[in-house]
Amino acid sequence: MKLFLPKQHGAWAMIIIPFWLGVIAGGFTWQHIPFFIGWVLLYLATYPMLMLFKKKKIKFYSKWTVIYLLPALILLFVPLFKMPSIVYFGLMMIPFFIINAYYTSKNNDRALMNDFSAIIAFSIAGLASSYLGQGQITLEALLVFSVSILFFAGCTFYVKTMIREKKNRQFKWISWVYHSLLLVVWFVLGYWIVAIAYIPSLYRAIAFYGKPLSPMKIGVYEIINSVIFLAVMMVQISFLS
Repeated sequence: MKLFLPKQHGAWAMIIIPFWLGVIAGGFTWQHIPFFIGWVLLYLATYPMLMLFKKKKIKFYSKWTVIYLLPALILLFVPLFKMPSIVYFGLMMIPFFIINAYYTSKNNDRALMNDFSAIIAFSIAGLASSYLGQGQITLEALLVFSVSILFFAGCTFYVKTMIREKKNRQFKWISWVYHSLLLVVWFVLGYWIVAIAYIPSLYRAIAFYGKPLSPMKIGVYEIINSVIFLAVMMVQISFLS
């Protein structure tokens, strides 16, 4: 049986980076392993679940929702037994899922607000993974949460300037100013390592703009950018710990 997988390949970085930065910030425990696998399966279940709101192929999407959701819930019970209060992070994600469901039902998946809603939900996972290790929300956890949202929001702006909004000069300036401000703000706040983590994002936002890059190349460069961001943020968290 061929697996039914989401088409949004960029979402994989959002699944991985906030979660594991949260693990580093809060400290690793063996429950993080089933937690992460359950988190991935929950994401895989969410995609066909959202497709149900388009009211097409109901039987097909229902089947794949169940296939992914049941093992996801079983695995997510493992961290829940260790830290029952972690359920609140799941509840925090629900409003953002509702927003995603709304835009899906309107067949407007590419809406900017829809992207931001998903980014916040993914970043909440970083809070949850850190909380599982620490039992409290720490400064490091809040840093992981905020830098994840800001990084992936920048990715959203950049990708749109390269594909859907590539002829929109106003959107280009929004992207460039946004990426520039990230560096300035983090330097002013004294988090110079965090600022360094955003330098590749600023570079590619400006240097690659207007270049005839295929979606495949854009995706490959985003993977490289995400790996650099993850590595630099690991250094920053280690300094804070």
